[in-house]
Amino acid sequence: MQVTEEDGGRLNAFAKEPRMEVMEAGQGTSRSSMALIVGGSVLVLLLVAVAVGIS
Repeated sequence: MQVTEEDGGRLNAFAKEPRMEVMEAGQGTSRSSMALIVGGSVLVLLLVAVAVGIS
């Protein structure tokens, strides 16, 4: 972590950022990532339906 000193003696820490990855044109989301996105969307819709049902 990079630490700098500000006015008044305060320290400010900056996180080390990860390297950027360049994706090839043929690379897309994997099957497991797609399943996670679909499962999360279904969960959100169910939670909204429960909230509407309660109110």
